[in-house]
Amino acid sequence: MRRLWLIFAQTTTVALALLFVIMTLKPEWLPPSRRSSPTVITLQEDARGDAASGAAAAYGFREAARRALPAVVHIFTSQKVRTQQHPLIDDPVFRRFFGEGFESAPRQASGLGSGVIVSSDGYILTNFHVIDAADQIEVALADGRKLKAKVVGSDPESDLAVIRVKTDNLPAITFGHMNNVSVGDMVLAIGNPFGVGQTVTMGIVSALGRTHLGINTFENFIQTDAAINPGNSGGALVDASGTLVGINTAIYSRTGGSLGIGFAIPVSSARLIMEQIIQNGEVVRGWIGVEAQEITQELAESFGLPDVGGALIAGVVRGSPADQARIQPGDVLLAVDASDIRDPREMLDVIAALKPGEETVFRLRRAQNIIEVTVKIGQRPPQAARRQRTED
Repeated sequence: MRRLWLIFAQTTTVALALLFVIMTLKPEWLPPSRRSSPTVITLQEDARGDAASGAAAAYGFREAARRALPAVVHIFTSQKVRTQQHPLIDDPVFRRFFGEGFESAPRQASGLGSGVIVSSDGYILTNFHVIDAADQIEVALADGRKLKAKVVGSDPESDLAVIRVKTDNLPAITFGHMNNVSVGDMVLAIGNPFGVGQTVTMGIVSALGRTHLGINTFENFIQTDAAINPGNSGGALVDASGTLVGINTAIYSRTGGSLGIGFAIPVSSARLIMEQIIQNGEVVRGWIGVEAQEITQELAESFGLPDVGGALIAGVVRGSPADQARIQPGDVLLAVDASDIRDPREMLDVIAALKPGEETVFRLRRAQNIIEVTVKIGQRPPQAARRQRTED
């Protein structure tokens, strides 16, 4: 009996020693039930799988960019700038010795910007300041082609212009509607910033109807924080479906780079101006020939006015429609037909929208009396140089 117990004890000792060695050196030899279990976590996986994992098709802007990118072009301009001539260049004796061809060589100034194809037969919408004074305009399409372009017409006061290339079957942008645009909407700015190539930036609509910025004569900007930099001018601001909602025009910056405040001309305004340029080569606006200023509280008290509403007539152009209707400096314009006038900017927009040749009733405050005069609207003269005055 003692012999059997001794054998059992020795066998158990050997088995425990063997188990210790296996657990230390070869744990994988043990049955699965003896191993330590790994930690298991539950992951939420995209049901669309790998095929759509990189496509933020439902959540991003791949489709919007795909639709809009082919319709946005790069615009390269050049201008001959003649350097200052030597003071003796026109002297006959000087020319006798140095020849008639001795003149200072012109210098080439170049610029860049962007544009939006608005029709398949070659019309391109851009900013006026992109093509202003350019001697040559070259358009680079998204497919790599480079084409010469000619100016169809321009409107310096809204900073818009239309150019055209001689080709057809171009990918035209889809126009959106401003009544579908609200503050907080996601937008993409597409253009050629700093000449690096076609670039898409994303942001939101920060504000609508921005005015009094001193950028253009006629202002009604979309404000966005989508990055807009030099070279983006004339490019497209599109919504999340890739339709055009604005033309990128200006940035607020102290350094020349984007600070998150950019401005675009709304598609509603851009389309009306574009159509007039294509049809007439220019934009026709109403004009009566007055200069107006905003009524401050101090002015209201000085003139004995009940409030600060309206536009104070500061000057009248001699022989203008306003002069013929006997509108006088010191009058306060309160309404044009049924449209109330709150400030000079609104006066400018309302009168510009009137058709030249039609007669319109103006309601004014003169001294303490309210009067009405009938004005035959004239055509606003070209204002190529003046872009920041509030005048009509």
